Amino acid sequence: MKDSLLLLTIWLSFFGRGQCQQVFEVRTVAFYNLENLFDTVNDTTHYDDDRTANGSGRWTKERYAHKLGNLAKVISSLGRSEGNAPPDIIGVCEVENWDVLQDLIEQPLLKSVNYGFIHADSPDERGIDVALIYDQDHFIPSSYHYQKVQLYDERFHRDKTRDQLVVVGYLDGQEMGYLVNHWPSRRGGTQKSEANRIRAALVARKLIDSLRHEHPEMPVIVMGDFNDNPNNKSIKQVLQTLSVKDSVGEYQLFNPMEKLYAKGFGTIGYRDRWSLFDQIMLNKYALKRQPGLFSFWKSGIYAPPFLVQSSGRYKGYPRSTYVAGKYSGGYSDHFPVYIHLIRQVD
Repeated sequence: MKDSLLLLTIWLSFFGRGQCQQVFEVRTVAFYNLENLFDTVNDTTHYDDDRTANGSGRWTKERYAHKLGNLAKVISSLGRSEGNAPPDIIGVCEVENWDVLQDLIEQPLLKSVNYGFIHADSPDERGIDVALIYDQDHFIPSSYHYQKVQLYDERFHRDKTRDQLVVVGYLDGQEMGYLVNHWPSRRGGTQKSEANRIRAALVARKLIDSLRHEHPEMPVIVMGDFNDNPNNKSIKQVLQTLSVKDSVGEYQLFNPMEKLYAKGFGTIGYRDRWSLFDQIMLNKYALKRQPGLFSFWKSGIYAPPFLVQSSGRYKGYPRSTYVAGKYSGGYSDHFPVYIHLIRQVD
């Protein structure tokens, strides 16, 4: 079993009785948009032609293998600064199918971790799905389901998008719920497409409320690429998020990414502007510090130097697989985000 104990020195004043050192166990939950993790096989049921050897992306087995290695490098190092181990739970999006996830967790850098995953094909026209990867030594799923998001275009034709994934299980014996999202894009303009993300937010809100009804007082973690920022209507008003955790009530969520966004941080760059589309939010029961239970400690955007463009027009942006339509051999056009959960060790 991997070592994930972290010594935290908490300076407590007990009226002159000195100080004490407490030991905490750390678990890392992350979310990562993998930027079109496609295999090289042409799937005739989806628009994946660009990610084939003869497509515009010239997507070869060599390039696919290189991307898998790159993503494994990111995941294997994510969270080690505090937890001394790869993430225990990873929500991902933009994966084509079961096969690419299996190829990913079998990479040499990840093979020592006993990763499993939950995945199902969604109706998205490009064939990109959401999934949950988890360390089977620490997390045991008890139930899951995918919820469709019904969208319609201006002609009232069905506009297919990604399903939302709900997983309930036990993290080292503690029941917790996870909701993985990839909301509709801003294609066609931010304002024109906003209604689609609000619709996705309403679906997520209903799922969160259902979890609260079925599992009272269960910690719930909501993660995803929302294609909206922490201050947008879909997040602030529909999901009912707050940036101060002490103010979070029964029907609200704490969004630690809101303060990061206010300071100018982001996970994806476009036209010299940062957006923080990738977020992780928590309900009030994931915030309460109780003996023997995990609770939120801190959050962050993972952007080490090897993930960042070091020069050129896109300096400072994530090192993506393609830049301006040309293959560059990078990682993803998004930085991953993460939170650390801790519980005191007796």
